[in-house]
Amino acid sequence: MRNTTLTDELGYAAASLADAARNLFSPALRLGITGLSRAGKTVCITALVHNLLNGAPLPLFEAARSGRLRRAWLEPQPDPQVPRFAYEEHIAALTAGEERRWPESTRQMSELRLVLDYAPEGVLARTLGRHTLALDMVDYPGEWLLDLPLLDMDFAAFSDLALQVARAPQRRDMAAEWLALLEKTDATAPFDEPTAKRLAETYRAYLKRCKSADGHFAALMPGRFLMPGDMEGSPALTFCPLPPTAEPPPRGSLHDELRRRYEAYVHHVVRPFFFDHFARLDAQLVLVDVIGALDAGPAALDDLRQTLSLVLKSFRLGQTHLFARRIRRVLFAATRADLIPSAQHERLRRILALLVEEAAQRAEYAGAEMQTMAIAAIRATQEGTVEHEGEELPVIIGVPEKGERIGEKVFDGMEEAAVFPGDLPEHPRDVLKEDFTGRLRFPHFRPPLVEPPVPLEPAPSFPHIRMDAMLQFLLGEALA
Repeated sequence: MRNTTLTDELGYAAASLADAARNLFSPALRLGITGLSRAGKTVCITALVHNLLNGAPLPLFEAARSGRLRRAWLEPQPDPQVPRFAYEEHIAALTAGEERRWPESTRQMSELRLVLDYAPEGVLARTLGRHTLALDMVDYPGEWLLDLPLLDMDFAAFSDLALQVARAPQRRDMAAEWLALLEKTDATAPFDEPTAKRLAETYRAYLKRCKSADGHFAALMPGRFLMPGDMEGSPALTFCPLPPTAEPPPRGSLHDELRRRYEAYVHHVVRPFFFDHFARLDAQLVLVDVIGALDAGPAALDDLRQTLSLVLKSFRLGQTHLFARRIRRVLFAATRADLIPSAQHERLRRILALLVEEAAQRAEYAGAEMQTMAIAAIRATQEGTVEHEGEELPVIIGVPEKGERIGEKVFDGMEEAAVFPGDLPEHPRDVLKEDFTGRLRFPHFRPPLVEPPVPLEPAPSFPHIRMDAMLQFLLGEALA
């Protein structure tokens, strides 16, 4: 990586060695969980922890199905400087009866440690005593994931990519104010703070418009411009891409200072995130809102495909050894599979597989295992059929969020509805060529109503789709 140093790599090797030494006496698996905007990370982590804490039926998770997974409990996390994932608050939001709601999305990095007490597979191993595995879940905003490619870009490369994307037809209008300001700005003139601040603010406003647009545009860098966390208002975020100058910009010019601020951002923000957290992962779960991108059209899907490919180049994949920790397993999961009938789940998975095709080839070459799945961490709908013009149509049934509109009908958040979502294409590549906007219906549904717990009985589990298969892929080998 262009923006990493020998000192970084030596520190990374030392951290890998220290982690390996700790794991000899107290085995732990660090699982990174992320996803681009609207992918449902918070819900996924909350449901995963709830299922394991409460012994939910997980037939495809071998350790649970066979009874080898005895129990699970929460413990203080290993990194006290990282905020704790607010599991209890999120559960409270999801189980508040008629007031239930989806929890707030991830806005900063957080961590949670769940300890699993299990019996090994072999008879001899079982006689040697109890075994535990600490599952350290590292949750971080998908916007921060988008910063990783900056480790391999200087200011000129970053600016070239950002300007190329901003001038593309699907973004040109949203970037118009920032592009117009660039045209009027002399980047070789002496630096002044008001000009830098105005450029940074209009660039950030453009990124925000992209994020909130129906297109679900994904390649939005730097990520901290959209999800600053504790850097809100920091001068470190007061820069933006600039076009190249005819002559090398003089020292002290606007171009020179914004280049310096970009390099400081990469050095002080992106590099520590990568080496302190991301590079220490053993497995990675990437949640992808394929359904949202499908709803937005081919341009959004192609944008998502390019972004996933760009980001995956920063993953350190392969087999772990003492001096180089590697991500051994990567699972890409298409979320919100409960918005389509189960007969179409394989079509959804194949669309995701197409979007991560390049990343899958790279993972295989590096020796890492990679899978794609269609999941719903918490299933908000049921399946049914309705008769329409003499034909039986598969529908999904649930309670749409208040204000959701289906045709002329506006829902109050209490009334149940049966929705025919439409058919996903049989051939995945068709989604990059055809516009399915308006042909598919994906309303937002409220969380399912879960009955309150009964004293001395396990807490009710959330209905889900393939959360057990997900756990088997990510944890099955570690619990063997």
